Amino acid sequence: MSTRPNILWYCTDQQRFDTIGALGNPYVQTPTLDKLVREGVAFTHAYCQSPICTPSRSSFMTGMYPSRVHNTRNGNDTFPGFPPVISKLIADRGYDCGMVGKFHLQSSGHRTEPRIDDGFSYWKFSHAPRDDWETGHDYADWVKQRGGDLDAMRESEDRVAPEFHQTTWASERAIEFITQDRPTDTPWLLNINVYDPHPPFIPPRQYAERFDANAMPGPYFRDSDLAHQAKLGDVDFQGEVCDPDGHDAKQMQANYYAMIAQIDDQFARILQSLEQTGQRGNTVVIFTSDHGETLGDHGLMQKGCRFYEGLVRIPLIFSCPGRFREGLQSAALIELLDLSATLLEVCGVDVPDYVQGQSLLPILEGNAPADHLRDFVRSEYFDALDPFFTGGSGTYGTMHRTRRYKLSLYHDKNIGELYDLEQDPWEFNDLWDSPEHQAIKHQLIYESFNAHVVLTTDMGSKRIAPM
Repeated sequence: MSTRPNILWYCTDQQRFDTIGALGNPYVQTPTLDKLVREGVAFTHAYCQSPICTPSRSSFMTGMYPSRVHNTRNGNDTFPGFPPVISKLIADRGYDCGMVGKFHLQSSGHRTEPRIDDGFSYWKFSHAPRDDWETGHDYADWVKQRGGDLDAMRESEDRVAPEFHQTTWASERAIEFITQDRPTDTPWLLNINVYDPHPPFIPPRQYAERFDANAMPGPYFRDSDLAHQAKLGDVDFQGEVCDPDGHDAKQMQANYYAMIAQIDDQFARILQSLEQTGQRGNTVVIFTSDHGETLGDHGLMQKGCRFYEGLVRIPLIFSCPGRFREGLQSAALIELLDLSATLLEVCGVDVPDYVQGQSLLPILEGNAPADHLRDFVRSEYFDALDPFFTGGSGTYGTMHRTRRYKLSLYHDKNIGELYDLEQDPWEFNDLWDSPEHQAIKHQLIYESFNAHVVLTTDMGSKRIAPM
């Protein structure tokens, strides 16, 4: 790019890829995101590098796989001193950087998340929409200042009304940052992290009333899923395995879509502020999420050590009219690490050699074919969940997904899954034990092992001499 644009980077929490009307879901209500898809580039096969919050966010904030960052768990005590987060690198390049909402590179249990050298001059923090922190929780303080009681509202029939909602608070803080006075030659980056549509699925009543559970399509589920998940019963996951009725899955789906509808409305307010201040034409707008949600698929609700499409495939949309292609839907295999590399390049930062993503700029600007970037994507789960509160047992798992096949290995359990995504896109027919697929299984295990060794081995101190 000839000039350095502003960056508006909106990241939801736990939003699946298949939750946008313009990308094929007729049950959602996402007019703002639909317009963004029409105006920009939507990567329809983008994958997170972990299906759990902290390792995923640690990965895309550094440009490295979670195991390389040495940050694979939720509830972690500290964040490594190296590598620097990309917002620090971008701030050092002269950007005014802001963060609103959830950051979650370290635990926010029993404390507000400690700051690191993150490069943010504007920091408005909200981990979850609860009032669990005595000090330092900017969102809860805002609710109190407006006369609200978060804990009481969460238990009420109306739930947290939009005027008190974390998603609304995030929009107001975003608009505050966007409209700040700053030198005309100073570009900015704003990273907005709302908590929705993360569980519990409790949208405001006026949004919940817009979605009828009986009209929902329900999860991707077959009765055979129950026996299959029983085989994986020792592998970490939150919650119990149930059929759709046991999960009340259609109601949960309606609530989930209601939360996304509110996100869409609030995202519209931020984009309107860009338009009103004349900044839209020089702002790269990005919409994505940290990971997905099973939402009843295969008898599972929430997240854990599985690598099904609903959990590891996420939305990723770029828009910058006049700079990026418009109305393009790319099916290239993409990792969130590629978002990291792209942000650095867009902001004029020399991409460090340790960054493991590939820039998407050639596709975005129309200088490369849109149907291919990489031959495979991978995702990791290494002892990510607490054993007492969130279903953890110390599982170690990896996913290796090519254009056609997906291999999931649960290393400490000596089991795995294999799916032919061309024939079985929703992963009902596990080919792990199929005699006809042993050759491809062994080939993918070999490829996956090689990728893991090459991409995640930390060689330690740099070489300074031949001996």
